[in-house]
Amino acid sequence: MFLRNWIHTHLKGDRQIWWIVLYLSIMSILVVYSATGTKAFRELDGNTEVFLLKHGSLLLIGVACTYFAHKINYVYYARLSKYGLWLSVPLLLWAYFKGTNLNDASRWVTIPIINQTFQPSDLAKLSLISNLAAMLAKRQRFMSDPVVLINLIFWIALICALIVLSNTSTALLLGATCFLLMYIGRVPIRYLTIMVVACILFGGIALYVGERWETAKNRVLTFINSDTIGYQVEQSYIALANGGITGQGPGNSHQRNTLPNPFSDFIYAIIVEEYGLLLGGIPVVLAYLWFLWRGMKTLQKATRPFGGLLSAGLTFSLVFQAFASICVAIGMAPVTGQPLPLLSMGGTSLIFTGLAIGIVLSVSRDEADESKI
Repeated sequence: MFLRNWIHTHLKGDRQIWWIVLYLSIMSILVVYSATGTKAFRELDGNTEVFLLKHGSLLLIGVACTYFAHKINYVYYARLSKYGLWLSVPLLLWAYFKGTNLNDASRWVTIPIINQTFQPSDLAKLSLISNLAAMLAKRQRFMSDPVVLINLIFWIALICALIVLSNTSTALLLGATCFLLMYIGRVPIRYLTIMVVACILFGGIALYVGERWETAKNRVLTFINSDTIGYQVEQSYIALANGGITGQGPGNSHQRNTLPNPFSDFIYAIIVEEYGLLLGGIPVVLAYLWFLWRGMKTLQKATRPFGGLLSAGLTFSLVFQAFASICVAIGMAPVTGQPLPLLSMGGTSLIFTGLAIGIVLSVSRDEADESKI
């Protein structure tokens, strides 16, 4: 009774989104614990609890961020996004030139003292989407003003170009999210065209001079060439085939021993291998689809344009990332480094995912003061 009363008192917003968060979090703990078994034996002499405790702690912090973010009136995120956007530019540049290099990419900045790495692109995504939603909402009546729209396009092209220096797939997904958000915000077609051209131009230059040109080109060529199957995808196929309909059972994955990054980029393959399509693969897909549906319901119910656009942008961003990761695992897209939101083992990405979901929940509370925005 106490727990039920506490939930009804403190967990506001769309309760179905809270159930989705709970389901994905529990599934994450189970699958990451299993998928990191081989990594633990190689690096920690079999001490699997270390990765479990680390991932569980970060996941708990992410859920805590969801809780605290949903308690804040969402109008304040419009103001915070401006500072986040300006902070993202030097951080992205620092990550590229002086950042920590992992997996042949300089995407990470190491936080002093705690020695924890994070990707500035996570902050950039959250800030750009929030700021774009605020600018579109506040300036609906100025949508025909070229200066306003060029300013929007400039920020989108700049942030995507800086991200693409070291992370092609994240930049593409962010650009697609911004395009859809501007379309929902009733931006004229000619300016949407300018945005696409600007992103292709500046993003293409950044990709070519950055560190991922050869990797991106090879992965696309491998995907297009039907006679070639990359090692990662091949191992993922084996995991999917092993799982079938009912799966091998929790903790019984074989491919975690050979599949690269089974606890992050290819965690969906491990989910299917252990739990099968019936209990793992299909429910996970439905969870993200249901989150998309609830995010769109929040868009419909929002009393202010900013809330609706903010919810739509963050929802699209998370769902696009989820299905990009799933499509890679099942061979429907070139290999990328996209983790499954709330499922894959990660660092501060779990925190930014928690913040994004918390903001969507904040919008669903519908507490905005119309006089503030």
